[in-house]
Amino acid sequence: MTENEIRKMLEQVRRGKLTPAAALERLRRLPFEDLGFAKIDHHRSLRQGYAEVIYAPGKRPEQVVSIVRRMLKNRHNVLITRGDRKLYQRVKRVARAARFHELSGAISIRKNKEIVGKGLILVVSAGTSDIPVAEEAQVTAELMGNRVEALYDVGVAGIHRLMQHGEKLSQARVIVCVAGMEGALPTVVGGLVRAPVIAVPTSVGYGASFQGVAALLGMLNSCASNVAVVNIDNGFGAGCLASVINRL
Repeated sequence: MTENEIRKMLEQVRRGKLTPAAALERLRRLPFEDLGFAKIDHHRSLRQGYAEVIYAPGKRPEQVVSIVRRMLKNRHNVLITRGDRKLYQRVKRVARAARFHELSGAISIRKNKEIVGKGLILVVSAGTSDIPVAEEAQVTAELMGNRVEALYDVGVAGIHRLMQHGEKLSQARVIVCVAGMEGALPTVVGGLVRAPVIAVPTSVGYGASFQGVAALLGMLNSCASNVAVVNIDNGFGAGCLASVINRL
């Protein structure tokens, strides 16, 4: 349950439209629910402002579906990361509103479309090959209640492609910048804007990129002081952090 939903429920109790016993039953499972193989943190949306997210790899499809059922019962927005179409088809049977984001493998179920972020989150990718990670960041930030836009394929190999979007860059309250290869784009973007830039290194690149380590080290050594870095291919982490900043 979100903070607004709890406020509405308490108001119903105050007006006599809901009994205290019924309200207590709704709150009884709020902290967490033990399914044996998973403990669902229903309290997270109240405590942190966004619901728990399901990481699909390593989980059996029936385990994911069981978690989704319980989260939907508590009216959470649901995000499953790193899924596939087979898992999506299983989830779709219990949630008709489920949407599959094919490039990133994310599966989203949006029950609450309220915008709580204060400004625009802009997701920027250096190349087309970086879009799967960028999409994960975008879907995450959207599901957490933000207005999100994307700029794809504006890397430093053709810097003029980025420069024509100067107005959009200046409008963003937070920028997520996704790049592989040498990971130079976040430094360029950071030097153009006053907003915080969350850099996401990707594992895109030839042998000496070392599956994203070269981009990671380049971003960590950025000379732009408004750039912070998350782990390799961690679009989810970047989207989540951007959402937290955008609510401040």
